[in-house]
Parts: sequence; structure tokens; C-alpha cells
Amino acid sequence: MGGPPPAARHQPETGPSRHPLAHRQRIDWHWHDVNQLITPGRGVLEVSTPQGRWVVPPHRAVWLPAGVPHAQQAHGSSELRCLIYPAETNPLRLSAPAVLAATPLLREIIAHLTGPDAPAGRPARTLEQAALDQLAHAPELPLGLPRPADPRLRDLAELLAADPADGRSLAELGRAVGAAERTLSRLFQRELGLGFPQWRTQLRLQHALLLLAEGRSVTGTAAACGFRSPSAFIEAFRHAFGTTPGRYQQD
Repeated sequence: MGGPPPAARHQPETGPSRHPLAHRQRIDWHWHDVNQLITPGRGVLEVSTPQGRWVVPPHRAVWLPAGVPHAQQAHGSSELRCLIYPAETNPLRLSAPAVLAATPLLREIIAHLTGPDAPAGRPARTLEQAALDQLAHAPELPLGLPRPADPRLRDLAELLAADPADGRSLAELGRAVGAAERTLSRLFQRELGLGFPQWRTQLRLQHALLLLAEGRSVTGTAAACGFRSPSAFIEAFRHAFGTTPGRYQQD
């Protein structure tokens, strides 16, 4: 859950791109002076920023605003596909990264623009505008995990990130990090805009996406992420993502 190193480097982008990534391959901290629209052709991408962490499964896209330092890691054999737009072109007016639902048309546009037979000139610009038109109505998905600033919350977050199955209550975790349950509960709401149970469920679901991408079974993933049963995991997953873990792995 740590932030970026002091010197994230500037990495220029010149146009649509496609980068194959091996399992666990990492792209270190950097930033761009353009907005990026990123999708994984396959596998799952984990995007870290100073504000938090976003997990991007297939058939989703992440909007990365210009100037935001970020790092990426692949889970499962993956492929990073990227479109770029000027900093002033921001149809959703987003100042922080966000995971968005990608329509089939948007996925096809990105695949074509980043493929081996990608168009150039006016046809490319027309497709890039069509992608923006699709984005203008794309709903934001609950796939982000805000990064806490308070050191007590950071310590708690690091404990649970190391072991999402940790079932200790907020009061028990508070004793481990030196803070009262009421103080921590207030900090979660004030800093992260979430209650502790909702934040922990979000963390567990993020971890579940990564494990499923690596080939872990639904039952094994449920246990590793601290859900009380596979059926409870399936229900939480369906509620968050609109599909079951099994169908997600098959897509």
C-alpha cells in the first residue's frame, strides 16, 4: 500500500500502443503529460497511484489523467492496450484514475487502433473520437481502493493487504495499530468515504480478481480472501461485478 518513489519519471506517449506483459511483470512508477485510456487485452492489470490502487479486469478500461504518477503490474499473461488524449480532453472530467465499464464497441475500437493493421490519419482520429463518445456514458465501477493518509489507517491497511483473510474486528485491529475502534471508524469515513466493512470487502474483492486471473479456484480464492463461504464470495462478487467468479474466469 506504499506510495511512489520520490522520482517517478516522465514517459512520453506518441499514439495508440499495445504492450504484451508476462505474469507479474511490472512497469515502474512514471507519469505522462497526456490522458490515457488503458484496457487489458487479457489478464488483469493492477494500477497503483499515490491516491490508491485500481484493479482492471478484462472488458474494463481505466482512465488515467495526465500528470498522475502510476505503476502497473500484470496478473496472468496480459496485454496493455492504450489510447492517448490531450490533457484538456477529459469527457468525464475525472481528476483521479477510474475503472469504467467498456462496451463491446469501445473494446473493438481500442483493439483496432492498437492492432497490427491500425489506421492512421483521419480514420484513426475518427475512431479515437468514437472511443471518447463511448466513454462519455461509461459508468464508473467500484474497483478502486483509496489509499489512506493517516499512519494508523496505513498500518491497518498494510496488515490486511498482507493477509486479506485476516478476520480480526476493527477493535482488534485497532489494538494492533494503537488506535481506538471509534477513532478508526471516524477516520475511514472522513479519509476514504467508506465504512470499515465496505473498505475491507473492497480490498478482498480486489485481491480475488488477482487470484482468479492467476488461475486460483473459486473455492480457494474465497478462502484466501476471508469470505465465510464460497457462496458468500460468489454473492459479493456478483453484487460488485455483475457476474459470478466462474463466468468471469471463462470470459
